[in-house]
Amino acid sequence: MPTTASSSTYSYLGPAGTFTEAALKQVPEAAGAVWRSVNNVGEALADVVAGRSTAAMIAIENSVEGGVSATQDALATVPGLRIVGEYLVRVNFVLVARPGTRLEEVRVVNAHPVAYAQTHLWLEANLPGHGHIPASSNVAAAADLLRADRGPGEADAAVAPPGITDHHDVTVLATGIGDNANAVTRFVLVSRTVPVPPATGADKTSLIVELPVDGAGALVDMLEQFATRGINLSLIQSRPIGDALGRYRFVIDLEGHVLDERVADALLGLKRFSPNVTFLGSYPRADGTPVEVSPRYDDDAFVDARDWLRGLVSGVDPV
Repeated sequence: MPTTASSSTYSYLGPAGTFTEAALKQVPEAAGAVWRSVNNVGEALADVVAGRSTAAMIAIENSVEGGVSATQDALATVPGLRIVGEYLVRVNFVLVARPGTRLEEVRVVNAHPVAYAQTHLWLEANLPGHGHIPASSNVAAAADLLRADRGPGEADAAVAPPGITDHHDVTVLATGIGDNANAVTRFVLVSRTVPVPPATGADKTSLIVELPVDGAGALVDMLEQFATRGINLSLIQSRPIGDALGRYRFVIDLEGHVLDERVADALLGLKRFSPNVTFLGSYPRADGTPVEVSPRYDDDAFVDARDWLRGLVSGVDPV
């Protein structure tokens, strides 16, 4: 990635005020760079592939709904990409409307599908029978309320991030409408393929793996590649490959770095096992929590085992 901020462009799901923008604000290299607002994950990654952007910030997982399928599918099908960082954003929402609108007048709500999933309990309790119109982003949902050419049947209110009134002249009808006060969304910064950064001891590695056959025990065989090397998985989620019914790929986050002996050994095992392994990157964990490794699986244990084997082959008796 370029080190000169003024020569860099970063794509993010816009417009200004989204949670994705809040994640991008956590990237030191993005300060002072050009920020390019886009409409969806596909457009953000296309910017990176085409070289219009240095990197793109995209949501990949949230603590309420799990993995973001659009992101996972895009990373599985767009070649030449690498995750270079992850960032966490606490998520809460407000309900907004055009000035003069009362809560009891709201019949239809505009919201991004992920945000709607994280607020639907509050909405059902406070706006029973309401309708939902999906939006490309929650900021766009709020901005749409102010369109001059709005017609019958359009949204009366929108789910939006706190601080939306800094960007649009809307009225806040309710605050704290998220169903989970501890909700967090995980974002990743994606660039074109670059060398992996050094291991920090508090790292995460992301992969996409396909099974060689659709049969009994195939998933267990894949998971054994990690279990036998003492590697903990923080995420495993299946996504349809799309070429036939019942064919799935697995999106995997594991604790550790590809330069860790146990992780490298697991990837070699996966490569022998799977017809398609996509390495998405090794990068520092957003929470900075060091990965705990049993002495049986630390780097010294793997190096010692290899030295032992070389001794056997060369005729040196083990000590």
